[in-house]
Amino acid sequence: MDARADDRIAEELTALRRLATLAAAGTEPQEVFAAVAAEAGQLLDADLAGVGRYDQGGATTYLARWSAARQDLGEDARPRQSGPNVSTLVMETGQPARIDEFSQASGHTAEVIRTFGIRSTVGAPIRVEGRLWGVLSVASTSEERLPADTEARLAAFTELAATAIAGAQARMDLRGYAEEQAALRRVATLVATGTAPEDVYAAVAAEAGRLLGADLTAVARYEPGEMLTVLGAWKSAGTILPFTVGTRTALGGRNLSTLVFRTGGPIRIDDYSGATGAAAAIGRDWGYRAAVGVPISVEGKLWGVMTAVSTREERLRADAEARLAGFAELAGTAIANAQARVDLRGYADEQAALRRVATLVARGSAPDEVFAAVAEEIGRVLGADFTGMSRYDADGMATAMGMWTSTDTPWPMAIGDRVELGGKNVSTIVGQTGQPARVEDYRSSSGAFAMAGRGWGFGSAVGVPIRVEDRLWGVVTVAYARMAALPPDIEARLAGFTELVGTAIANAEAQAALAASRTRIVAAADEARRRIERDLHDGAQQRLVTLALRLREAKATAPSGTEALISRLDEMVDGLEAALEELREIARGIHPAVLANGGLRPALRALARRSPVPVDLRVQVKGRLPDPVEIAAYYVVSEALTNTARHACATDVCVEVAVGETTLRISVRDDGRGGADVGGGSGLTGLKDRVEALSGRTTLHSPSGAGTALEVHIPLRPAGHTG
Repeated sequence: MDARADDRIAEELTALRRLATLAAAGTEPQEVFAAVAAEAGQLLDADLAGVGRYDQGGATTYLARWSAARQDLGEDARPRQSGPNVSTLVMETGQPARIDEFSQASGHTAEVIRTFGIRSTVGAPIRVEGRLWGVLSVASTSEERLPADTEARLAAFTELAATAIAGAQARMDLRGYAEEQAALRRVATLVATGTAPEDVYAAVAAEAGRLLGADLTAVARYEPGEMLTVLGAWKSAGTILPFTVGTRTALGGRNLSTLVFRTGGPIRIDDYSGATGAAAAIGRDWGYRAAVGVPISVEGKLWGVMTAVSTREERLRADAEARLAGFAELAGTAIANAQARVDLRGYADEQAALRRVATLVARGSAPDEVFAAVAEEIGRVLGADFTGMSRYDADGMATAMGMWTSTDTPWPMAIGDRVELGGKNVSTIVGQTGQPARVEDYRSSSGAFAMAGRGWGFGSAVGVPIRVEDRLWGVVTVAYARMAALPPDIEARLAGFTELVGTAIANAEAQAALAASRTRIVAAADEARRRIERDLHDGAQQRLVTLALRLREAKATAPSGTEALISRLDEMVDGLEAALEELREIARGIHPAVLANGGLRPALRALARRSPVPVDLRVQVKGRLPDPVEIAAYYVVSEALTNTARHACATDVCVEVAVGETTLRISVRDDGRGGADVGGGSGLTGLKDRVEALSGRTTLHSPSGAGTALEVHIPLRPAGHTG
């Protein structure tokens, strides 16, 4: 062996010792790779050298480059290689490779050759633990080709340097794993502590982007109608986000989001220039070069997509999909947890709203109050912009019965407004089919209801029928200002409210029918009393008066000497007059003529005069009141005075009757022993029924030993009265 060969071996051993020392000292992997490239270049008298690692998909990542002239070799760690190159040849054959002729070079390889003036290049495989790991390459920029033994020498050096490379790679892998686990732990902590979903999305995007060295990452949700909504995004320094959180894009074409949606699996696009569709157009406009996407699944169902994008020439690392999947899994867990919390909170809110409405219904609140409350409760529970209720009328119209809006925009119509049905809108469709209906783009709607909705700003709406005793009564409409896919369960959630509305309407109708029936019964009874009083006055009373007059005539014409007969006639006249007075008293009890003829004031004065207990009467009534009101007031005072005289042992009673704007107020107070009870058989029960038949109310306060106070309020226009 000549001296030159000995020197060369010594140099190689010295270089390997330097590498071994670096590896044993735990030097940074990047520094070890740089040292391998430098030692190889210097040993082989090359002008350029590099260490490349093979990645999945046939890409090569250059971990270190060296130049004898200290040239700036650029930052392109993953060049898009095309045409003949030693990296690809070594990968394909697993053997050293040489290229001394580049006349057929094309694409990126030709560009590199021209840039650095490469004339000859050699590459040797790097094997780590028996598998092909990468390539160590050297190149010459001089006219002379690299020596013929370069492949052998490079292969021998590579074989010996593989130990240092393996150690550096192991440290790189360990560090990368540790960084990945730390990032995953940070996200997992957010998930476990119940952090808001939007904060989790932003954190997932940021952690994945930094870990993968991406320029942009995003978390997006798939929506009905093949739409995609961005929920979280991150960008590296100097990168501009092409979209904001909340941006919605249509799926379709060949692009990352659409392919993940179609396949349900990870997708990689290393050249975005050939992508198509709306999402691809956005990407190209903002300089996407390469991208990977992985599905986000929630409870076994495809929910969305997580993407990582590079705007540089180099590809994303080969394990990007696998590493991104870990973050996507955590995102799915966060979404499932957040959705469970939202569902639970929504269920609790919904049940509380239903209880509030049910309380109103059970209390017998007026339908208008129930309609207003239901509209507001529905709007708040469903996060709607507008809710309304309409009643279907027999003439092809619908009447607005209740409305609520979360915005400052005025209502599209007023309560009581009537709108013609027809066209394409949820109110008309529900009226025609009796089934729930939805319109997710109100721009395509038509008809009078659609015109009113668009004028207010409807973007999308859903309508659900209101049924009362199995008949279609009306519709509840829920609308949003935005055009978006409506929640899939909105009709089911509305059903509980519409059922309560139907119950409230049925109750109100039953109560109205009962009140009208009671009013008719009371009116019929009063009319019967009048008829009996007239019959008594015009019939029996008149006959008795006539008979008494005839008896007096007979007495006057009786001959002298018939004193016994005259005495009998006097007795008969007195008896007839007594009977006539009793009959008049009965007629007054049936229906007082003074009430019909003179009104409430003289009728009450007559009652006060006949009362055995002194009465302080205060009547503030001018003119006449509706007959049902006067009759009810008369009998209230009559029954109260009768009870006072019979049961109260009172020495004084005060009666006040006053007319307000809408009601007649009657107050009867005594200083008796108290203890009166509406249900005690005192006649107050019938009195209360008469007042309630006119939609009035009765209040009795009668503590034992402290007197009795009866207060009655009667509407001046009772429900069901049209007179």
